[in-house]
Amino acid sequence: MNIQIFGSSKCFDTKKAERWFKERRIKYQYIDLFKKGFSPGEYRSIRNKLSFEDLVNTKCRAYQDLYMAYITPDAAEEKLFENPQLFNTPIVRNGKEATVGYHPEIWERWE
Repeated sequence: MNIQIFGSSKCFDTKKAERWFKERRIKYQYIDLFKKGFSPGEYRSIRNKLSFEDLVNTKCRAYQDLYMAYITPDAAEEKLFENPQLFNTPIVRNGKEATVGYHPEIWERWE
């Protein structure tokens, strides 16, 4: 398994996901979305598995400040890539598989 956890150090679900993998002694790589973000390849891989609606946090302040609800889908995709605070976290990736949020029932099937 090649687990990557993309998240925020202030996100409780990200901390829970890290704890879940630590308790099972499963190695993972933690990537802070606010500091590093996604590489284009990582983003494409995740977008192949998850919908745009799953990835975007519509309740965050940045969503309203950037008028995400009113722009075209292509522009919204670009804004999402440029503004990591718009992502729902954690995004947990195992190769080509990915989840958004805390989903241990799915992660167990990856083992």
